[in-house]
Formats: sequence, C-alpha cells, structure tokens
Amino acid sequence: MLDNLSLGRHISGQFNAELESIRTHVLAMGGLVEQQLADSLKAMHQQDAELAKRVIKDDHKVNAMEVAIDEACTRIIAKRQPTASDLRLVIAIIKTITDLERIGDVAESIAKVALENFTNKQYNLLVSLEALGQHAVKMLHDVLDAFARMDVKAAVEVYQEDDRIDREYEAIIRQLMTYMMEDPRSIPNVLQVMWSARSIERVGDRCQNICEYIIYFVKGKDVRHTNPDEIGNVLK
Repeated sequence: MLDNLSLGRHISGQFNAELESIRTHVLAMGGLVEQQLADSLKAMHQQDAELAKRVIKDDHKVNAMEVAIDEACTRIIAKRQPTASDLRLVIAIIKTITDLERIGDVAESIAKVALENFTNKQYNLLVSLEALGQHAVKMLHDVLDAFARMDVKAAVEVYQEDDRIDREYEAIIRQLMTYMMEDPRSIPNVLQVMWSARSIERVGDRCQNICEYIIYFVKGKDVRHTNPDEIGNVLK
C-alpha cells in the first residue's frame, strides 16, 4: 500500500485511493508486458506461430492500459494539484508506462520475426538470442519488483545489470557479422535476427530508465546521464 511506501497520509482519503489504484494498474500493465516479452521470445525460439500471433493480437491491451493510466494521471494533476513527492510519483508513473509500452512494442516485433521462415541452419541464429532474451525478461521482472516496493537499493542493482546485457549483445553481433560474411545469401534473415537482438538490448535500457524514475521518486534526484559507476552514490 502507499502508506507502506512512506508517502504519508493525505487529508483526502480519496486521493490516497486514486494514487494506489494507479500504482496497481501500472503493476498490472508491467505484468502483462513481461508476459508478452517472455511469450514472444518463446515463440521465436520454438517457432510457435500460434503463440506469436497471440502476442501480436494482445499488443492492443498494453496500448489501452497506457492510455488509461496516462488519463488517470492527468486527472490527478488537474484535480488534486499534487505537490512534492506525490507529483514525483505521478511523473514517475507517466514515464514508466511509456517505457513499458515500448517494451510491449519490442515483444510484438519479436513475435513478427517468429513468423518468418528460417532454414534449419539459420534457426540456430534465433537460438543464440535465448540467453540475451531471458536476461532481459529477468531484468524487467526485477525492475517491476523494485517499482512495486519503490526500493532504491534494488533499482540500483537492476540498473547495473544492463552492462551484462550490453556485453552479451555485442558478442551476438560479432557472431552474426561473421555468419553474414561466410554466407551472403543469409543476409536478409541475419539482419532480422540482428534487429531482434538490438530490440532485446533496448529492453535493458528501458529497464534502466525505470530504475531512474524510482530513484527520482524516492530520493528526489535526477540521475539521468549519470555515470553508471556513480549511480550507487544515491544510496549514501
């Protein structure tokens, strides 16, 4: 509950209820996006066309949730004129749902790649994305958990995980470049896999953004463009 996050009580109990409702909807949206991402990766690795089509079909649900939460935040700003930490929370939520919607778009795009025709040899390229994809799903899960608890320590730990995703991504790109040079006919499909790898890597960046919003809400500090090695200083 909001009171457990040390947001304090408002004169208006209704205001508390509105903030709590919005926060609950953000977590529901995050859960849906996490499932969409996991399903799209599963569809790609298993070449499951039906699962891929379901991910694509359900993307509208993510979009609708973003619009509904955004409208609720706008109403709170207009009606309640929140100040200090309440305003920071609303701003953090508005930014978070934008990143979640874009992760939803990544899931949809990966699902579309899963519907493409790959030869057995080229299918191994899709398999090479599995570890990167699972790492991105875990990072998303962990940042949503940090958001639920508004836990700065957990947010800093998740933020620093992105370095590992970046390294995995770079290794995959080197592998794909080598593959293209050895078999130029594979270039169209390899480029699709490369684009998918880039999309998965961007999930890590989106999760980092959400970590920044958590820190902004709790600490009142804007840590955008801060050196990753210095992010831990916010805990001091």
